[in-house]
Amino acid sequence: MKKLLTNLCFTFLVLSASAQMVHEFEGQKYYPEDDPLVNEKLNQWQDLKFGLLMHWGAYSQWGIVESWSICPEDYGWCQRKKGNNPENYYEYVKEYEGLKNSFNPVDFNPEKWAKAASDAGMKYLVFTTKHHDGFCMFDSKYTDYKVTDEACAFHTNPKANITKEIFDAFRNEGLWAGAYFSKPDWHSDYYWDPYFPPFNRNVNYDPEAYPEKWQKFVDFTHNQILELMTDYGKIDILWLDGGWVAKSSKEEMQHSLIRKGMGTSSGFLKSFAVNQDIKMDELVEKARKKQPGLIVVDRAVEGKNQNYLTPENKVPEEALPFPWESCIIAGGGWSYVPDAQYMSPRKAIHMLVDIVAKGGNLLYNIAPGPDGTWHDEAYQLLEAMGEWIQVNGEAIYSTRAIAPYKEANICFTRKKDSNTINAIYLADEGQKQLPAEIYVNSFQPKRGAKVSLLGDGKSLSWKKSGNGMLVQIPEKLRKNPPAGYAWVLQFEIAEDWK
Repeated sequence: MKKLLTNLCFTFLVLSASAQMVHEFEGQKYYPEDDPLVNEKLNQWQDLKFGLLMHWGAYSQWGIVESWSICPEDYGWCQRKKGNNPENYYEYVKEYEGLKNSFNPVDFNPEKWAKAASDAGMKYLVFTTKHHDGFCMFDSKYTDYKVTDEACAFHTNPKANITKEIFDAFRNEGLWAGAYFSKPDWHSDYYWDPYFPPFNRNVNYDPEAYPEKWQKFVDFTHNQILELMTDYGKIDILWLDGGWVAKSSKEEMQHSLIRKGMGTSSGFLKSFAVNQDIKMDELVEKARKKQPGLIVVDRAVEGKNQNYLTPENKVPEEALPFPWESCIIAGGGWSYVPDAQYMSPRKAIHMLVDIVAKGGNLLYNIAPGPDGTWHDEAYQLLEAMGEWIQVNGEAIYSTRAIAPYKEANICFTRKKDSNTINAIYLADEGQKQLPAEIYVNSFQPKRGAKVSLLGDGKSLSWKKSGNGMLVQIPEKLRKNPPAGYAWVLQFEIAEDWK
């Protein structure tokens, strides 16, 4: 095998059915998938690089964190800040769940969102069909806690089945459709049995002591997911949240008790592991019969049903040797915040470049408001990102990571299955012009290769310098670069580069 391919193929090794290695990120192991259709789909997904995540539900009316305020755990994100009586948990939950009745996003226009996402260069969508509170943004026949229920103000709207409308609109713009679905359901009597008070995020009874009751919840969960896999067109990704709902061994539960118990002197445990076998292997098999090649992301649950890992609201320090995606808040929080402050275009573009150079995808979260609209700032940010990607998308899409990934303020990607390198120069804050010279230390073009700037295309003068090259940037190009925030030098390296 050629030395270049030997150096570059680490991403594909984990996708090979014959590769039995296990990789680890922050204590979490990655297990390769053995379904060839899924591996083909994962390879395609790694070409897409940039997606949209949307957290939306009845809670948007209060501008609060999604679901977590009804969780009886004492954490900052669980604080109750709205309602008439937030000091009384049961009164608060009753009022929170009553938000279903007043939810009426009359300005809901998914086609506008889909167009903005497509123009921004996004290639796939992950939408919250149901969060932990159990409120369904789709027309499930297994619950009345849903946007299409007769008690919901929006149910008479022609677009009341919000998930269907969103998936159709985004697919029409060429994006993949991904269904976020919460495994825990804090509204379901099969999960939080009304006989027992809930005491943390977990099921509020012992599934081993009440196996029939737990089986009803397993069936309920499977049935709702199969609705999504059956009635909502082509689904590319099933993105499951609530990683604590999983099969746990005695050793894992004991470790959880020890680890969490060591964090308190009183012995009070806010949360801990409970064996909650949702029969995931069986569920995935049934889902893939409906949607062959379906990518499944059973978040934070080690095993073959976590087809890619999802660092949350952070970017790994180093490149990761398996499929991964950083889910990042664009502005405010995961859910709608009235006065949300959005990232600057420079920060967002640099983050995208950093993630892609390390072999990952960026899933960017934008939260709709209670009227069914985005903040104007969200559109402005996506427009700026789209303008940059329009010029420099070749350095983003269908690329793979290549060591050393980054040197100083230059990130590297390579075009998939080729020797073409993209050296992405990240501009300093306020920097509007290219420097007169750019030194690339890590790569040297092959003999006679053309070096050009994406968006310009003309050959640039370069010379060897050590193991790298020194590129001259003409004054006219320096003062009038084809894009802002970051600039891309593109060139080919020799096949035996090492």
